[in-house]
Amino acid sequence: MFYIDPYYLILVLPTLIFAMYAQYKVKSTYQRYSQVPCRMGYTGAQAADTILRGAGIFDVGIEHVVGQLSDHYDPRKKMLRLSDSVFDSTSIAALGVAAHEVGHAIQHHEGYLPLKLRNAIIPVTQIASNLSMPLIFLGILFGGVRGNTDFGYFLIQMGILLFGAAVVFQLITLPVEFNASRRAIAILGSSNLLLEDEIPQARRVLSAAAMTYVAAAATALASLLRLLLLFGRRNGNDR
Repeated sequence: MFYIDPYYLILVLPTLIFAMYAQYKVKSTYQRYSQVPCRMGYTGAQAADTILRGAGIFDVGIEHVVGQLSDHYDPRKKMLRLSDSVFDSTSIAALGVAAHEVGHAIQHHEGYLPLKLRNAIIPVTQIASNLSMPLIFLGILFGGVRGNTDFGYFLIQMGILLFGAAVVFQLITLPVEFNASRRAIAILGSSNLLLEDEIPQARRVLSAAAMTYVAAAATALASLLRLLLLFGRRNGNDR
């Protein structure tokens, strides 16, 4: 007989469906507004350079990278990397994405606390993400679920703890991304890179992108809760 995990069905599956919808939404919204040119005629790279200089930031470079929606800001090298569909594009979507990434550069320049926290825990969360599930699996093999061995139970608890660290990273990411988008919309309007009636369209692009971070955090939280319900305490006799 097949075992059906009720916690997966109730907790994790709905968030995965939400994540799939969020991915569809961001791609479709970006595709729609990547076909709408901004009337001021700025490219994504030009807009990024204008915003950086307007913010008094002159030590951040702008680099062209391959791919679509692979745009990001690298705080270690102080490099803004814009993808094929953003760097040379004059679309409203391109300017929205470029301004969002510049928002991260401004956060870094100003010492925005949530960004500093996220950057500080990145090495820990990378290790935690790689080790959490293998530790839980080993703990199951050593009989930790049934409470037969202290060592197996210890491995499972360590795996859950490490998974929790990865969840914390997802939660800290939310205010960082939301703040960068708010900065982007405000700057695009105040600098006249976009006209007033174009701002709502850029906001739709960034709102759709923000939904993917919400979905990722929701999925991580649901997965953690599932692990706690499945393995958070011994099923055997405690000693």
